[in-house]
Amino acid sequence: MISGMDPQVIRELEAQMGVVARRVRRVVAERAGVIDPALGAVGYSVIDHLALHGSCRQSDLVSALSSEKGAVSRAVQQLVDLGLALREEDPRDGRACVVALSDEGRRRLDELVRHRRAVYAEKLAGWSTEELEEFVRLLGRYNASLER
Repeated sequence: MISGMDPQVIRELEAQMGVVARRVRRVVAERAGVIDPALGAVGYSVIDHLALHGSCRQSDLVSALSSEKGAVSRAVQQLVDLGLALREEDPRDGRACVVALSDEGRRRLDELVRHRRAVYAEKLAGWSTEELEEFVRLLGRYNASLER
């Protein structure tokens, strides 16, 4: 036993997390394609981060997304080229710049979010509010335990 846990349950957890990881990779690629067919997963992650947290430096994106500096730099440039993001002077340091979501980027993401929430509502229609709240609570607890 692992710290009093049934090894079979841990194996099942690993298997289910593998399913989640594969599904997340597929879904992120699909969402990126909805925003723009040329957009990749890192670009989508940048847009999503900017929408949730506001403008930030590229170095902050690298850290937040746990991604390589070059991949984030290429994704930001692509987003700027597609008109989905803007590079602006950093108000705290004129030598640096921050990346922000453009109005068009926000519009496309908002459209995708509306669709995504409708899909969640459809897929989870058989779940009670209490079940969803408990799942969210447990998932949050699980994610917090991984951060330690």
